[in-house]
Amino acid sequence: MSAQQGTEPKQQLIQAVDARDAMLREISLKIHANPELSFHEHQAQQWLTEPLTEAGFTVEKGISGLETSFRATWEGAPGGPTIALLAEYDALPGIGHACGHNLIGTAAVGAALALKDACPELPGKIVVLGTPAEEEGGGKIIMCQDGVFDDVDAAMMVHPQNKTMVLRGALACVDATFTFHGKQAHASSSPEKGISALDALVNAYVAINSLRQFMKEDVRIHGIITKGGDAPNVVPELTEAVFILRASTVQELETVREKVYRAVRCAAEGVGATVDIAEGLIYAERNNNKALAGLFARNLEDLGIEVNDPPEKGGVGSSDIGNVSQMTAAIHPYIRLGDATTHTPEFAALAGSEEGMIELNRAAKALALTAYDLCIDKEALREVRSEFEQWKAQRNEG
Repeated sequence: MSAQQGTEPKQQLIQAVDARDAMLREISLKIHANPELSFHEHQAQQWLTEPLTEAGFTVEKGISGLETSFRATWEGAPGGPTIALLAEYDALPGIGHACGHNLIGTAAVGAALALKDACPELPGKIVVLGTPAEEEGGGKIIMCQDGVFDDVDAAMMVHPQNKTMVLRGALACVDATFTFHGKQAHASSSPEKGISALDALVNAYVAINSLRQFMKEDVRIHGIITKGGDAPNVVPELTEAVFILRASTVQELETVREKVYRAVRCAAEGVGATVDIAEGLIYAERNNNKALAGLFARNLEDLGIEVNDPPEKGGVGSSDIGNVSQMTAAIHPYIRLGDATTHTPEFAALAGSEEGMIELNRAAKALALTAYDLCIDKEALREVRSEFEQWKAQRNEG
């Protein structure tokens, strides 16, 4: 039975999303046209919270010490589960919303509004969590550490992609900044008095590359040189590179970190330089809740959207929802948005296109329908929570 032909409340949810479609498009397009980088998403925060405030949600801004975060809460009938719909809205440097976060954040808001509009007596609490800095910084990690997800029964978001999937995984990762310190000297008249921080960096870059054949096939190491010196006739005193290290799990990532950092320190020591290593927060691998993903997949299919299997290996990135998935039952499904791949100018264009607006509508509907299932179907909720608790017990035993 399709959602279009199904129970009246679900049909009402679909209609409620459609009723707000023009507003959701406007918000999404404004965010798309005004990209803001991690921790600076002030306009997006305002645009996303305004309709929630107007609809009667209790809105708190700046939670967990993050100025551009928010929590918007509405409870229908008491005694039901707490469902978190996660909003992302930061952009990428240079290419704007090439990861489609304008769609992600707006879909979460649209789903929450539809649930309140169509099901005012819904037995449950709906929480929209505005989570800044997914691209660089890990806002969800900070919110996890602050206990934001402690009372959440299930957390969901929808990410645009070039393929619709509900069980695609993600790698654990960490970013690391390597700052090399040498000694300035005239590169021609007195090079013997200098210590080249650039040579230390180049040697480190080569050493990291030499490690690749000794890593597991799912390990990813990639980086850029952000500072190579100031003038070609001056021995560089200060250079810098930024790398991202990825592995299948946080435990595997620890091995990668040890090898890479040892290579970097030895490269610096070899030319007489020193190096400082500054790490960002560690993004955990994703623990997809299969029972919850199954509910979401059925709702996608009822909406006429074909669901595909994820790749057997490769083709994955990282996200701070991995840390959320260690705290509660969570999913991070993808919905197809054309053939372009994320983090490209082509995908940024799609995120602001008519195709993007259509998928925004579909994503909001799928989120709303799945949240409704969790609040109404006690057995479905029990299966979701049971799976998570069993996973947590096995992890703790390990």
